[in-house]
Amino acid sequence: MHEGALNPDGRIDSRYAVETPDGIALPLDLAGPLPRAGAWLLDSIIRAGLLIALAWVLLWLEAIGAAGMLLAWFLINWWYPVFFEVLAHGATPGKRAAKLKVLMDDGTPVGWSSAIVRNLLRQVDFLPFLYTTGLIAMFCNKRFQRLGDLAAGTVVIRTDRGLAADYSLDDGPAESLPVALSTDEQRTVLALAERSRRLNPDRAAELSNLLMPLTGTNGLAGVSRVQSWARALRGSSA
Repeated sequence: MHEGALNPDGRIDSRYAVETPDGIALPLDLAGPLPRAGAWLLDSIIRAGLLIALAWVLLWLEAIGAAGMLLAWFLINWWYPVFFEVLAHGATPGKRAAKLKVLMDDGTPVGWSSAIVRNLLRQVDFLPFLYTTGLIAMFCNKRFQRLGDLAAGTVVIRTDRGLAADYSLDDGPAESLPVALSTDEQRTVLALAERSRRLNPDRAAELSNLLMPLTGTNGLAGVSRVQSWARALRGSSA
């Protein structure tokens, strides 16, 4: 499931949903080119600062210092993003400041192999200059993935748009429960009705079937009955 949008503040963005093992669609807010460019610029400044500081220190060591500088350049330019994406929950300092993070496209954390692949291909995305290839790739797919992301199976998401818990119910008939339920049992009915709105139909039907002795029906008809009871418990109707 995917929804693309141009937000009121002008940011190109989209929402992408992955399904968790228990059937819940988990929405992820994908980051477009502008916030990612800001994160890249900040990381570039940090890396440049580190290299300048090391060059100042190693300058006094002559030949050994030159070798150390080459090693530092390799580590900072190639492994800086890899280490942070794997060991710092998907976020380099620049991404953290921009409230972004890298995830696998199924919503799981990034592993070493994926982080290495996406950052090795960064050089291709940069061609011919300033990420021209990467930008073209991002605008050609719904998840704003550059070539490195496509090869590694990763996405970059925003972390500043937490979703408020949705405890609402769909409009529909409100049916009184056939038997008196305890407070805990009423809470169970309400929780199942609220959760069924975020589950795929098969999973919602599977859970409602647990109440078949009470609902007298199964499948999606059982889901509808549980939802109608929940509306009655909430004191609402269509």
